Amino acid sequence: MSLQTRLMTAVIGFVSLILIIVAVITSATLGKTMEDQLDQKLSEYAHQLVRISQAVAPSSATAQNVLASSPAPPVGVLFVVSSPVTGFSGVVAKSEDGDEFAGTLDPLTGAQLAEIAVSLKDTRVATVTLTDLGSYRVMALPTSNGLIVVTGLPRDDIQNQLTQLLTVIALATIGGLILLALTTAITIRVSLRPLRAVALTATRVANQQLDRGEVTITERVPASEADPRTETGLVGASLNKLLDHVNTSLASRQKNEERMRRFVADASHELRTPLASIRGYSELSLRALRQSDPQAERPEVIESTTSSLERIQAQSLRMTRLVEDLLLLARLDEGRELVYGTVDLTQLALEGLSDARPTAADHHWNIDVPDEPVTIVGDAGRMHQVVANLLANARTHTPAGTTVTLSVAQEGQEAVLRVHDDGPGIDPAIRDELFARFARGDSSRARQTGGTGLGLAIAKAIVEGHHGLITVTSEPGDTTFTVHIPMNPATTGDAPAEA
Repeated sequence: MSLQTRLMTAVIGFVSLILIIVAVITSATLGKTMEDQLDQKLSEYAHQLVRISQAVAPSSATAQNVLASSPAPPVGVLFVVSSPVTGFSGVVAKSEDGDEFAGTLDPLTGAQLAEIAVSLKDTRVATVTLTDLGSYRVMALPTSNGLIVVTGLPRDDIQNQLTQLLTVIALATIGGLILLALTTAITIRVSLRPLRAVALTATRVANQQLDRGEVTITERVPASEADPRTETGLVGASLNKLLDHVNTSLASRQKNEERMRRFVADASHELRTPLASIRGYSELSLRALRQSDPQAERPEVIESTTSSLERIQAQSLRMTRLVEDLLLLARLDEGRELVYGTVDLTQLALEGLSDARPTAADHHWNIDVPDEPVTIVGDAGRMHQVVANLLANARTHTPAGTTVTLSVAQEGQEAVLRVHDDGPGIDPAIRDELFARFARGDSSRARQTGGTGLGLAIAKAIVEGHHGLITVTSEPGDTTFTVHIPMNPATTGDAPAEA
């Protein structure tokens, strides 16, 4: 059963119940009022007939004789006289030609008199249904001359009026319920229209292929059906918000997939080069050994073999460093590899600059550190790696004569380390991907223009492992890498341990 049907059934059912209760209460109240009015009128007629009956002798007291000396009673009046001499007799006034006050007096049958006697056996006022006459309200009163006078008035008017009232109420109720049903159906249909729009939108989204490839969810609930000020419109607005979030997540997933494919391609390239070198030099060494006289150790063969083995060793070391860097990144992603202790960033900066200066004598190296040491809680070895990677990045990607300045300072509750150079700057096209793995400014990946492309990614992972932040600003002649590290992180991956 649909929501619209359930709502209509509930509304119409409750309203019908209320109308029925109102109709019952109304008819009962009106019936009681009309019965009271009938009893009052009956009492007046009864006392009037008692006065008339007292003027008649008991020996001649019959219903016909009593009424013969009085004006004709209204149509429908029932009159019975019980005399110890004449017995039990009664008449009822019948209409003649529709005149309410002119008619005939028809005698009551023995069965009808018996029905009246039974109804008045233990009471003075009763309601009795007489054969062929219908329902009557009767009252018995004694007279001073020993008679008992019974007067009755028909209840047909009450029953007819109640029947008409109930008929009107029933017709009005049916008409009102039909109108209510139409109004309710239209109101509910209009009110539930935003929900139908939500269902259609959800169905269209469900029919899209979301499991692979680049996916963009453009379906949205129309703004007219997503008014957050209404309950049903709030559902549409919430679905639109959810679809926005899902769309953003799908775009992020696609971006991660592309980054992963690029990562795999870059890693394959980085590993393929040393492997190819190892294979080439090993084949060269084997060829030289096969072509040489086994009985003679010629100097040129020994020299060629030694050079090849040295190259194999160099390429093996390069591949080992690459694999170790990848392993380090993986462990940092898992929150491992950091051993906390007290770290003097000032001392690290001095040592890092001392290590970098001999590797690039054609650069100008400057350092700016405070007189007091700047200490943090962190991993000394990994922080040294951050300094070394930033200085190596500045050395590798700037021409000879570039001035590189390393500075350390304390700003509030943070230690700030900056590496500044006045080189040509960073290409804006790669600035957003600068800290990505295997990100390099030279797409050719030549050895002389850079390393593996993992240095800045490792630096970023280490800084974030210390709950810090690394940023870069660059324009021609002014490039600065800035590292912010909390002096004493409130939360760390492991509980800090003093070195």
